[in-house]
Amino acid sequence: MPTGVADFDSIINGGLPAGSVVLLLGDVGAGQLEFALTSAAKIGLVKNHPETSDFFLGHASRGCSLPENISYITFSRSKDDILQEVRLSFNSDYFDSLARNLLFKDFSEEYFIRSLVPTNWVGDSGKKVLFSKAKSNKNLLEELIVYLDGNASRSMVIIDSLTDLVLNESIQFPEVIAVLRGLQRMAKRWKSLIYLIMTDGILDKMKQQMIIDSVDGVLMFEWAKYHHSSKRQRYMYVEKFMSVLPHLDQERISRFATLVTSQSGFVVVNTERVG
Repeated sequence: MPTGVADFDSIINGGLPAGSVVLLLGDVGAGQLEFALTSAAKIGLVKNHPETSDFFLGHASRGCSLPENISYITFSRSKDDILQEVRLSFNSDYFDSLARNLLFKDFSEEYFIRSLVPTNWVGDSGKKVLFSKAKSNKNLLEELIVYLDGNASRSMVIIDSLTDLVLNESIQFPEVIAVLRGLQRMAKRWKSLIYLIMTDGILDKMKQQMIIDSVDGVLMFEWAKYHHSSKRQRYMYVEKFMSVLPHLDQERISRFATLVTSQSGFVVVNTERVG
């Protein structure tokens, strides 16, 4: 499946393999969320207007399969909050594409049920929310599994974010790892592409490595300063991906300089090569 980042896809043979669970791991604001949203927006535009495929996805994506659906799963943010952020950050075509094509699933009620967050802070704006006793007994990971089982087949799925899950005190870390390993198996059957967004450095090294070991691929996003300048540059590199790294090694590419703009979303502006 195409990632929607055309310069990246042109190097990795058109996109990422369907059936992959991909961790988008990075510094705060380094581009992992923008990468996922750009991918979803461009694929949505092409699904609505197939004649724009070369423009939005690039020539390398010809022959690649598009997901039948695009799902966006959130644990602590509402659909309105996410779309408002997109409206303010990207052009109207991207916003319209996401508003029209994303299947939102908001697990906020399940996520906050055992927290100190008041019930009226969670749910749709203007709608009174009552947490039932039955609802409070539901396990968030079980609910996530049920949703994925019914909606992930042949889809692109964005889970925003894995950070929320691993920091939730009501969820045991070994359970998260077990779900990720199961998800890795099921993604192959579903032929889906699943993006997991997580902030780098919030877990100790051992736990973060356990998560990395439980997914198919890891794309790293980071900030770096220009030499002799206070300006900062975003970078992306492939930390792990058996089917992708050989293409980068052949081109001797170490990392991609990236940029996020209101008109184009997440784009690759340059490649840094070894030697």
